[in-house]
Amino acid sequence: MNTTTPLLAVRGLRVLIGGRHILHGVDLDVAASGVTALLGRNGAGKTTTVRGVLGLVPRSGSVVFDGAETVGLATHALVRRGIGYAPEDRGVFASLTVAENLRLAERAGGTPDYARVHELFPELKHRERQLAGTLSGGQQQMLAIGRTLLNGNRLVIADEPTKGLAPKVVTEVTHVLERAAESVPVLLVEQNLAMVRRLATRCTVLADGRTAHQGPAEALLSDPEATRRLLGVGRARTPGVPGAQKKAGA
Repeated sequence: MNTTTPLLAVRGLRVLIGGRHILHGVDLDVAASGVTALLGRNGAGKTTTVRGVLGLVPRSGSVVFDGAETVGLATHALVRRGIGYAPEDRGVFASLTVAENLRLAERAGGTPDYARVHELFPELKHRERQLAGTLSGGQQQMLAIGRTLLNGNRLVIADEPTKGLAPKVVTEVTHVLERAAESVPVLLVEQNLAMVRRLATRCTVLADGRTAHQGPAEALLSDPEATRRLLGVGRARTPGVPGAQKKAGA
């Protein structure tokens, strides 16, 4: 695919849950390389957008992935097309070992790249016999991201990967996603604007279930008035990532 053509192009995405409109027509482009950030205040609709893209909630509109319309496809069909998802709650199987969690993520007909996962996350190799439920929050996040990198996905979606993590672990996760993005595009939903500044080339901001802004990440984050208006934050230091700013709303 031409790198100037979005790998994922969302147009007019609407989600209706329990008779209530959550998304009112979201537009989102995810570049075919690097990191694209999805930002917004609490309740803006970021996680619902991701779930809508993946078909995990009822949706309408257009979701074109790798040149093909995917609205109407089941989630498992989208995953087989090469989308890896690390959810906000990490979604590890607590009663299974690290190795078993990874084995469950193997895609039929493919060759799982354990060497890549263990290179990025040596801790997972060391703890492969440990129950996932006994891992720290940071280790569980590494397992969640590791599963998405196992199958040579075309796109990785990471939803709030640093949520609840200690500053040192935030730095580690940032470094891993930076390395992963060298070979696979990443859609990053994140509160830590320092992480976004370091990783993202482009960003989309949601407000009240609609797209409020799309453009270069650096242009937005270097504009204090725009960050206050769109994200409700100003400049401040945030632990965990060098050059950090205050967190935006979820």
